[in-house]
Amino acid sequence: MAHTFNSGNPSTLSVNSAPKCCSPRPSGDRLTLVVDDTRFVVDPELFRAHPETMLGRMFTTSLENNFTRPNERGEFEVADGIAAPVFRSILEYYRTGIVRCPPSTPVNELREACDYLLIPFDADTVKCQNLRGFLHELSNEGARQQFEHFVEDLILPVMVQCAQHGERECHIVVLAEDDLVEWDEDFPPQMGEDQSQIITNNHMCRFFKYVENRDVAKQVLKERGLKKIRLGIEGYPTYKEKIKRRPGGRPEVIYNYVQRPFFKMSWEKEEARSRHVDFQCVKSKSFTNLAAAADTPSTEQSIFQQEQDGTINVIPPQPSPSEPYPDVQIPPEGDAE
Repeated sequence: MAHTFNSGNPSTLSVNSAPKCCSPRPSGDRLTLVVDDTRFVVDPELFRAHPETMLGRMFTTSLENNFTRPNERGEFEVADGIAAPVFRSILEYYRTGIVRCPPSTPVNELREACDYLLIPFDADTVKCQNLRGFLHELSNEGARQQFEHFVEDLILPVMVQCAQHGERECHIVVLAEDDLVEWDEDFPPQMGEDQSQIITNNHMCRFFKYVENRDVAKQVLKERGLKKIRLGIEGYPTYKEKIKRRPGGRPEVIYNYVQRPFFKMSWEKEEARSRHVDFQCVKSKSFTNLAAAADTPSTEQSIFQQEQDGTINVIPPQPSPSEPYPDVQIPPEGDAE
């Protein structure tokens, strides 16, 4: 059973049910769009009023010069993978400028459809009953845009500085602007092999507090081509609290640690690995001449035959009586077909 939605009249939306094989063709300049086995009869002028959207681009030019081709029934199959109720809601955008999320449709599904069809997904365009899901999608988009600014304004300059010193990776710790960092020059904290770069920014420090924002940031870094990305929260030493002196031992310095965001990434496919191959030295048993081979004792004697033209044939050792088939004679190399 295929359904036909008539969107020609801005004030009404009639629904007719008809078998797919006998669905009537639209008359005049109307278009029939097939989405999820459902037919939508629309006026192309609705799309031409929004040339910035996907459907506007598809049907703004004349149908003769358009890259979208109808099927044998003169219908256009569009929006593959989008459910019919979602597409019906999106069609409302061309008539009223508003997309109302169907109650049974997840907000992220509507968001993906809007992204695919180039429909703006914002508070002015989309109306949802599920405010939690709606605000979650808005936060994801806001986090992506905000982190893009962080990359260009704060993160990229630090990465460039590391690259100019020959580094192949970067470990960045984000501190708050009121964090006091005072290390003892004689007893600095043990930081391991990684040399951390510091970015002091309250906004970025607060941004990475949410695990959802860290997920968005990791996805953005992947899309920018970076490798071996790690993001999280770790302790960073700020100042010396006290010194424990042990008899006959080295003083032990205790530092105050604060939990701060960090992220580590590399711009090389193989991190900290040599690209050359180490070959193990193996004692060679090859001989440079026939005389040396004849004088060298071996438990498995090979037979060397020299032809009149100077070529040398090497006959491998024959199987011993303890082997499964001692009567089988192995032909010289090069004789077997």
